[in-house]
Amino acid sequence: MSENPNQPREYDAVLGGQNPPINAAVLGGIEGIKKRLASSIVEVRINALYDAIKYGEEGLDLVLQALQDESIEVQLTAYSLVKDRQEPRVKQQLDNFFEFEVVTVDAFGQINSRRRHYARYFTEDLGNGVQLEMVAIPGGTFLMGSPETEKCRKKNESPQHQVTVKPFFMGKYAVTQVQWQAVAALPQIKRSLNPDSSYFKGENRPVEQISWYEAEEFCARLSKKTGKTYRLPSEAEWEYGCRAGTTTPFHLGETITKDLVNYYSRNQTTPVGSFLPNAFGLYDMHGNIWEWCADSWHNNYNGAPNDGSIWGSGENNRKQLRGGSWLNYPRRCRSAYRDKGSDADFKHGFDIGFRVACSVAWTL
Repeated sequence: MSENPNQPREYDAVLGGQNPPINAAVLGGIEGIKKRLASSIVEVRINALYDAIKYGEEGLDLVLQALQDESIEVQLTAYSLVKDRQEPRVKQQLDNFFEFEVVTVDAFGQINSRRRHYARYFTEDLGNGVQLEMVAIPGGTFLMGSPETEKCRKKNESPQHQVTVKPFFMGKYAVTQVQWQAVAALPQIKRSLNPDSSYFKGENRPVEQISWYEAEEFCARLSKKTGKTYRLPSEAEWEYGCRAGTTTPFHLGETITKDLVNYYSRNQTTPVGSFLPNAFGLYDMHGNIWEWCADSWHNNYNGAPNDGSIWGSGENNRKQLRGGSWLNYPRRCRSAYRDKGSDADFKHGFDIGFRVACSVAWTL
């Protein structure tokens, strides 16, 4: 019986990356794939997965193991290779991934691209059926701020600078009113929380009229309940999460439309998730409500950290807000737009809320 020419053989040589190091061993067969999957180089592990899936059940086992890889890029590659398989042992390992549609628009606001993306997440149980979904954000390097050619840019978005962000988790949505109420019922850490603070009522609408100090109290209570460290995102993490790999004024493209973002038109907040997410799986990063960041306000990026960390010791007691809201024109909803900040104890803005960040193990 002749061999199937498309079936890999144990002695096949398979390349461990597009540009392997000089004098690197070219490893073949399933044993070679195992060694490549143990590499410290993400690209090598990703390329090994594409070969592993050709090796039947043993190769499938390796791909499923990669769903717990330390790199979210490797995890997502593994997911892409098995997401359509129906075996029970495969399906039960895919519960912490979700798929979604991402669109981009042209300069006239017309959708010119639709594509499927997927992301990993975990769910925090807040009690009484209330859950908080946290999306895995891969680490990476991006240009923070806006180029001088960007329309409507502000001087405080300069100088544009390179920032490297470590992997972290970020709230899939802004904190909702039902989530706020659940955490407000937990034991006090430093200050009391009004469980019914919002002007626009609705369990799944974002909570608003929240001060920076109250957002910090929310994070402290949630951290104590869960044993994880919840916090406000740094300004760099927020912009990195908002851009999701894009360099245009909005993650949607050159502009936004009222069909895709809640900005100056509806005169109120909308339930979270009412519009399509960005490529990381984060919803409502443009418009709906302003979101507190952990950073103090600074007039420009001179001296800003380049590692994605929180930038403190700013101007007085003013804290950073990002994202724009239902009350603003598009120019204030841009990825790079920086509000001049508000006092940390300001709590009367019915367009100010927040979303949380968390740094935990990728193998949750």
